[in-house]
Amino acid sequence: MPNVRLTDRALILVAGEDAEHFLQNILTTDLSSLGDDEARPGALLTPQGKILFDFLISKSPGGYRLDCRRDVATDFARRLTLYKLRAKVTIVVEDQALVAANWEADSVSSGIDSTTSRFDSTASHPESTLRDARFPIDAGISRVYGAAARPDNGSAGGVAAWNALRVAHGIAESGSDYMLGDAFPHDVLLDQTGGVGFRKGCYVGQEVVSRMQHRGTARRRVLIASADAPLPAPGTPVEAGGRPLGALGTVSGTKALAVVRIDRVKEAMDAGQPIAADGVALTLSIPAWAGFTFPEAPAESAAGEA
Repeated sequence: MPNVRLTDRALILVAGEDAEHFLQNILTTDLSSLGDDEARPGALLTPQGKILFDFLISKSPGGYRLDCRRDVATDFARRLTLYKLRAKVTIVVEDQALVAANWEADSVSSGIDSTTSRFDSTASHPESTLRDARFPIDAGISRVYGAAARPDNGSAGGVAAWNALRVAHGIAESGSDYMLGDAFPHDVLLDQTGGVGFRKGCYVGQEVVSRMQHRGTARRRVLIASADAPLPAPGTPVEAGGRPLGALGTVSGTKALAVVRIDRVKEAMDAGQPIAADGVALTLSIPAWAGFTFPEAPAESAAGEA
């Protein structure tokens, strides 16, 4: 069972009697339904609905644990502090925290038994093994915090295996797959993975995100790119007939993540146009677990064909 240390991650601990109310009013995640045994994705948005910071959030003694990129953790905590006002919360960055990813060898186990979660509410730095809610439950993938995160099955190979697992399941992360400040939650499938609470009250950027959801206007999505040859580097444009569709994100051999315009992808597929990245032909597919589809032909086109 691979257990890979993620040294590029840090934890922000938000605790205090107002912790849930404080975070519920600014983050996309609905904390009222957050389980004790899960780490759920989420984001802090700009007022225009773009992702400023992405993270995994879980419960910790007296509050919540925000698992985020180490290189932006201090900025993230500073931004949270700007919203604090009179809220009775403490915000602490632990940039040396132990964080790991753990999964079944074939990543298709029967799921994680909740009895394997370890959570000692009396400890200041609890050891926890929580289900990573971004992935299908039967994938058997968990997030590990504290002492249990120390073992590593090969650092370089382990991280490569973790990235391959993310690619296989279509799970994007900022830095590797998109730039902070450049993507809406729908673009990176937070609406699909439980990272956006559509039934909760207002939060920063909520109006824009809700409008995209109710109008069905999301056109940029994460797809899985597959090829018969090794794919080029992350950031390489994905094109069809000279028209840009998006760009590659995390690359793992002949597979990669790609944030692309699915309406343009569908048009290219319907027209039989080859899709490629730097000359390497590829196919683009929707993650098997996702609930969206390629858009239908525009109404005006259908009318013209009638």
